[in-house]
Amino acid sequence: MALDRGGSCNPAVVKIGITFLGVCLVGYLVGPPLYWHVLEGLASSSSSSAVSCPPCNCDCDSQPLLSIPQALSNGSLTDCAKHDPEVNGETEKNFADLLSEELKLREAEALESQQRADMALLEAKKLTSQYQKEADKCNSGMETCEEAREKAEAALVAQKQQSEMWESRARQRGWKDGGSKAVKTA
Repeated sequence: MALDRGGSCNPAVVKIGITFLGVCLVGYLVGPPLYWHVLEGLASSSSSSAVSCPPCNCDCDSQPLLSIPQALSNGSLTDCAKHDPEVNGETEKNFADLLSEELKLREAEALESQQRADMALLEAKKLTSQYQKEADKCNSGMETCEEAREKAEAALVAQKQQSEMWESRARQRGWKDGGSKAVKTA
């Protein structure tokens, strides 16, 4: 390839190379089928002058979109399409058996799912019962504590009343607040 002074390829040469490569690729892909098509056309034109063909049936609606050539078709394929009562009965029986098996499988899955749900519900009920017992214990303990607090409060009130009564008696007999002093021992 021709290189510029900068060391890169000439864009025109690259375009020509890519174009040539594309033409070769198209020729490689299209060439063989085109060659065989032309040969068949030449062969049919040389033989058509000797023997005339029957007119073509062009009713496309009655023919299937995809058809198997007669040389490749198997006689059993066309037989399969016919309605045979014996085969049809067996097919329906097999279909019914398959549906029955499918229903049994789904029923088993549903039963298994129901059992798992029942087990989860039972476990939830056990946990709920356990938590309820713990809550009842807590409430009982709170009630006991509340009763003890109320008793202690009542005892404190009674003690204060008794202290006030003794203090008032002591004041009546001459006691003065802060009059007692601690004795120091050396």
